[in-house]
Amino acid sequence: MSKDDLNDDLEEVLVEHATDGSKKTIFGRLRNYFFAGILVTAPIAITLYVTWGFLKFLDNKITPVIPYEINPNTYLPVDIPGLGLIIAIVFFVIVGWLTRNYFGRLIVRISENIVNRVPVINTIYGAVKQIFETVMASKSDAFKEVVMFEYPRKGIWVLGFVTGVTKGEVQSLTDSETVNVFLPTTPNPTSGFLLFVPKKDLTYMKMGVEEGIKMIVSGGIITPQEK
Repeated sequence: MSKDDLNDDLEEVLVEHATDGSKKTIFGRLRNYFFAGILVTAPIAITLYVTWGFLKFLDNKITPVIPYEINPNTYLPVDIPGLGLIIAIVFFVIVGWLTRNYFGRLIVRISENIVNRVPVINTIYGAVKQIFETVMASKSDAFKEVVMFEYPRKGIWVLGFVTGVTKGEVQSLTDSETVNVFLPTTPNPTSGFLLFVPKKDLTYMKMGVEEGIKMIVSGGIITPQEK
């Protein structure tokens, strides 16, 4: 079934639900139609609003940096929405291409050597670089598995995301094989806790990471179907 079919089915269910209840008064039917309309249009409106806001943010930050002579908005009657995003993508592609050749790698090594000699900054740079390399590496298992475990006490279950296998001193001080688990908060999944949980105490879920995030952000309102 395609995404369009699912959207059509959703609209039919909402309309049917709106017409089933509160048939005694016209105000009841109007109220149900009103809420059905919100459920259908709100996700689309919010998505468009967030996307447009992101594009405007990039345009406001990047477009002013472009020299006046080569800025397309200088010659066109209207501003090009998303110009900042296009420039950012082109910039990252060019930088990535440069780092693949000898001179690019040489410049990167020299820059890293300079940064590594500066106190405090070298610690921040090293930590941020390691995080990006771990998350973006294709062989990384970070945020690819959803797990359920008992926390903060027995009988209470939470959802978390596996970020890797525990290594180093943390693993050597534990008696069993331990897994790094990120426990996000609701409704903001970007904050949370890093837990070192014994692998035997984890229940690996069949749901995908995207489904798990939706469930956490919605506070359990959006619950994926059992696979």
